[in-house]
Amino acid sequence: IDKDALDAQVKERKIQEAAEKAQHEKFAHDMKKNDKLVCLLEERQKNEIKDMNRALTEFHKNFQKPETRREFDLNDPQALKKDRPARVSDSDPRCTISGMQKFMGEDLNYDQRMKFQKEQLREWSLQQQKDWKNALADQKLADDLYDKFRIELDRKIMEEQRKEEESRRVVCTATKDFNRIQVAELDHKNDLEKAQKIKDDLDEITFLLRGDLLSENPDQAVGPLGKHHVLVDRWKGMNQEQLMAIRQFQKEQALEKLRVREQERQRDAEWDRQRLQTARAQLLWERQQQRQNRVQRRDLDFMNAELSQEQKAKNIYLKEEEYSNIPTDEFYAQFNTTTR
Repeated sequence: IDKDALDAQVKERKIQEAAEKAQHEKFAHDMKKNDKLVCLLEERQKNEIKDMNRALTEFHKNFQKPETRREFDLNDPQALKKDRPARVSDSDPRCTISGMQKFMGEDLNYDQRMKFQKEQLREWSLQQQKDWKNALADQKLADDLYDKFRIELDRKIMEEQRKEEESRRVVCTATKDFNRIQVAELDHKNDLEKAQKIKDDLDEITFLLRGDLLSENPDQAVGPLGKHHVLVDRWKGMNQEQLMAIRQFQKEQALEKLRVREQERQRDAEWDRQRLQTARAQLLWERQQQRQNRVQRRDLDFMNAELSQEQKAKNIYLKEEEYSNIPTDEFYAQFNTTTR
């Protein structure tokens, strides 16, 4: 055994396992780092969305109050408290024609009111445009920051992938060298085993050609316990005396088998005869029972017929006695009822 080669193989295997372990630990560390970066990115995105929603709520609360709407005067809960009396003076412009207090042909404050409403609409539109531009700027800033973060994250991921490919390439090179050495050693070992096998085959062929097996020596079948103890793997067959003894024993076995078969046939015939006698006795007994049952049935039918005749005669006699003791009208009524 080449102990130095085996020790070198064990050492190389340990070095390979240590390198694989270090590589796996590095991959695990990089995966944890990437997971942390992704979690931080998601947390930052959630915070940005939350800030945008909060700013939008503050904007609605500060600049889009319900009382600044045009239709607020229709839904104002304090409208009745804020409203003035229907008439303050004769020059009150709120005294309309329908109030029958002041008759005017036109609305004197129409131009001023329309101008005020247009100015108010213009201010609302400018404020909304400004708020919309600010919201777009904030969204663009957030998108730019998110794009920069994604670009940086992609760059780091590509860098990690490049390092991983380099380390994998180094490991593959070391593995190929190790496999090449193993293949060379295996080829050398196979050559040695093949040469040894050829030598062993030649020795075995020589031994068989010169041995007692192919030369068919009858003495080789005699066992160590005596002449009657035979070695099966070296036995070449029986002689004529042994064959005659076996044939005689087989004839005796055949005669014994015929005698046993004859005894079994006689025993089966006796059993068949006994079964036939038992079946014949059973059949005779069943016929006797059937005859007795028919006689009993005939006697019972005759007795029932006599009892029926006596019962009918008794019923007729009772009816005649009953009809002879009742008046004629009742007799006809019962007769008609009975007839129906």
